[in-house]
Amino acid sequence: MISITTDKLTKTFNSFTAVDSVSLAVKKGELFGLLGPNGAGKTTLISMLATIKKPTSGSARLCRHDIEREQSKVRSCIGIVFQDPTLDEELKGQENLDIHGRLYHLEKGKRKKRISEVLKLVGLSQKADMQVKTYSGGMKRRLEIARGLMHRPKVLFLDEPTLGLDPQTRRSIWDFIKKLKKVGVTIILTTHYMEEAEYLCDRVAIIDHGKIIALDSPNRLKKKHKGKTLEDVFLHYTGRRIRDEEAGITERNRRRMRFRG
Repeated sequence: MISITTDKLTKTFNSFTAVDSVSLAVKKGELFGLLGPNGAGKTTLISMLATIKKPTSGSARLCRHDIEREQSKVRSCIGIVFQDPTLDEELKGQENLDIHGRLYHLEKGKRKKRISEVLKLVGLSQKADMQVKTYSGGMKRRLEIARGLMHRPKVLFLDEPTLGLDPQTRRSIWDFIKKLKKVGVTIILTTHYMEEAEYLCDRVAIIDHGKIIALDSPNRLKKKHKGKTLEDVFLHYTGRRIRDEEAGITERNRRRMRFRG
């Protein structure tokens, strides 16, 4: 079964084409990665799929619903975890989830049950009554994912879910994301960490200048282009590496780390 289809989906801003005639299909339960440098079109593509931006031309369907004609139905079947934190840190963990449940018109009994379920799923049951400002970075990301799952979305968009986290916390988030696949959630992941995409994704699409220039599983892409890593493949297609600042690491910090090592 297919969760997402796009047909020549295009978005232009005046004379600039941000997304250029993108056609793809994402299967139900698939973990699908979108890779590309800043400005490549990833965010604009997701914004159209999530009904935040209107396409200039082309079409797309999520959960069999048209993104333009059936916006409310599309929104009811998707969850979004944004790159920038959007939690209210003065509230408790469960209070953040309760607000989200109210926005999706979950009645009190179902809301309370669902809060308990998603907190258990992300391993935060013991932290439910603590203010979010006391949470670690990894705990906040897990709570944001829990919030995105409150209304049982069929499709979950994860925009740079591990940006800025330490390696150990990133790995725990990766393992949790893999668990989501087992419950049948279709996941669209954007990331600048090539090893993250390689570890998590069933398939990846490399997008640059608004066009998808490669689409396959990480292993098949590496085999096809005889690359040792997915970043080798990325470099083959784009002619440039992911800029360090886009992954939250400056070249200065890299030099410092090499010097200390």
